[in-house]
Amino acid sequence: MTTSSVAAPDAPAKSRGGGRVAVQKFGTFLSGMVMPNIAIFIAWGIITAFFIETGWTPVGVLGGFGETAGVANPGLVGPILTYLIPLAIAIQGGRMVYDTRGAVVGSIMTMGVIIGANGTTMILGAMICGPLGAYLIKQIDKIWDGKIKPGFEMLVNNYAAGILGFGLAMVGFFWLAPLFKLIAEGLGDMVDFLVQHSLLPIASVIIEPAKVFFLNNAINHGVLDQLGADQVKESGKSILFLLEANPGPGLGLLLAFTFFGVGIARSTAPGAIIIQFFGGIHEIYFPYVLQKPILFIAVILGGATGVATNVAFQSGLVAPASPGSIFAVLGATERNSFLGVILSVILSAAVSFAVSSFFLLASRKRDLANGGGDMSAAMAKLQANKGRDVNAATSGLLGNNSPANEEEAEASLGGVGSASTATATKVQNLVFACDAGMGSSAMGASVLRNKIKKAGIEGVTVSNKAIANLSGDEDLIITQEELTDRAKQKNPNAQHVSVGNFMNAPQYDQVVEQLKNQ
Repeated sequence: MTTSSVAAPDAPAKSRGGGRVAVQKFGTFLSGMVMPNIAIFIAWGIITAFFIETGWTPVGVLGGFGETAGVANPGLVGPILTYLIPLAIAIQGGRMVYDTRGAVVGSIMTMGVIIGANGTTMILGAMICGPLGAYLIKQIDKIWDGKIKPGFEMLVNNYAAGILGFGLAMVGFFWLAPLFKLIAEGLGDMVDFLVQHSLLPIASVIIEPAKVFFLNNAINHGVLDQLGADQVKESGKSILFLLEANPGPGLGLLLAFTFFGVGIARSTAPGAIIIQFFGGIHEIYFPYVLQKPILFIAVILGGATGVATNVAFQSGLVAPASPGSIFAVLGATERNSFLGVILSVILSAAVSFAVSSFFLLASRKRDLANGGGDMSAAMAKLQANKGRDVNAATSGLLGNNSPANEEEAEASLGGVGSASTATATKVQNLVFACDAGMGSSAMGASVLRNKIKKAGIEGVTVSNKAIANLSGDEDLIITQEELTDRAKQKNPNAQHVSVGNFMNAPQYDQVVEQLKNQ
């Protein structure tokens, strides 16, 4: 289920799947603003679950209901959602664009939008204004960079940021806030329409495939988080937090491979279940779907079943479940929603398992006769459609079952890959990169770090990062297949290794061997 190639820059690589890569980069940027602040969402969700009027232990002064001395209690729930969460996102977005200076100006602009929106949650506004304010102050600083007389740097810098911040706050308050409020209300009305007409399960047709192609962050963090937070503020729960986080479809798929798969897919599926269902790292099952694209039907139907169940039981979460572990899902479940949420996971897993099993059994005899040939052919076709190298894709799929392909992969790591040539740089800084730089890449880094330690290799650092945070000083970068093109764009001079599964890629042993021989 893995492929390996070492890549130097090449023009065609940038043009392949350009639209997909652009959406991935946009989604990654959004997740880069939200993911570091997920703890705030979780804390806010806990406060909401306990202290609102319909919570486990209602407390007016904390939950924001009732009055004290004739004055309405603001509580913690409303202010955290209205001010803290958007400002934290804006600060992180501004920092990503222009460090602390960008964070300051971006937060000033966002504050204008927050107040101008008059109580409407401005997570969407923060995602735009934080980076935009940072970008504008960055461009202004370039105007007089190196032209300020010594001793006046602090005066010019502080007043430039302050004056720009004042102007952007006014723009946010008077012009952008009404626009963002209109967009938020429009999206909310659209979701309400889907819920009222029992059409929300249709969203799985978009969300489930988007997950497998790493395109879900733009939908999840750009739209669903804000709408879900608004629903929680109004009703104490939101079904939208479960559209993407439900671990049921992936669990059903992996169970089907455990019982009816062949070769390396079957042998690795049980371990993948633990990581996906309990650890919440959904990326672990993506390669299994890509082996047989017809299995998209299984995860779509499974996801739609889960959504339909939650619609029927009117169940939801009080905060985003991140990562999408069953523990995180249950921890964020609203007090009256446990039955619906648990059933949504079970039923979505059952449907995904049944449909996946049907397709695996239908092709099992042929797969066994061909040693998994049909699976590799399907993967090769999929990769070819995306402009990828068929030999590399096929070698990764067959993994250890094909000595010829292992030799090809080793040659690819050793110097000349099937797609391009490698650099001769000694590997000292090895980085695992994924979309958010947390779940799957952290797991892969841990696995390879242990292998390097057991091999007695010293002087090599193994870390994990978001692709957007690659700095250009990495010697070797390991990414999942769908993300390799973006990693090449960030650091075209590094060696690049593409894998299908961070948990048990055979390329890890090849990397260790390369480190031994360097």
